[in-house]
Amino acid sequence: MDNLLQGVNVFLIGMMGSGKTTVGKKLAQRLNYRFFDSDVLVERVTKQSITDIFATQGEETFRDLESQVLSELSSCTKSVIATGGGIVLKPINWSYLHHGLIVWLDAPVSVLSKRLAKNKTRPLLQETDLGLKLQSLLEERRSLYAQSDLQIIIDEHQTSEDVVEQILELVPTVIQPKLNISQELN
Repeated sequence: MDNLLQGVNVFLIGMMGSGKTTVGKKLAQRLNYRFFDSDVLVERVTKQSITDIFATQGEETFRDLESQVLSELSSCTKSVIATGGGIVLKPINWSYLHHGLIVWLDAPVSVLSKRLAKNKTRPLLQETDLGLKLQSLLEERRSLYAQSDLQIIIDEHQTSEDVVEQILELVPTVIQPKLNISQELN
């Protein structure tokens, strides 16, 4: 599989709760790649939790930090990168994402709600109606997520291993055309 990807990074995008970190770690193991979580790196760089960054500096500052981290990560190779759910909102981030294969983990709101119901660490979910907030965020971002190279539909019965298998099965359908285009551009 590594020969097929030729060291190209895999960027996982999608809503919070879609499984980007869990799937990313397992996918990286299968590919013999490194794994990075952009949210964790933002927290390390700032020595603050994302909740604290949102509270003290605001979402815009967080999004700027997220872009800086993504910029650095996009220059790596042989990496699986789990991105924050809102990374698709800033157009500059797409220039970084296009340095690799972009995989959208597309989970329905019902699955996201179950997974996030007890999570109190997500700054954008400090609303009273979790389902409505998730629906609104997904509607805002769906057309952006849809610009990915691969869309993986998640259902509540799939394990993270199932999702990894699905990604690995579908990579050949998109990686050759993507590599050929990038080779033509060079």
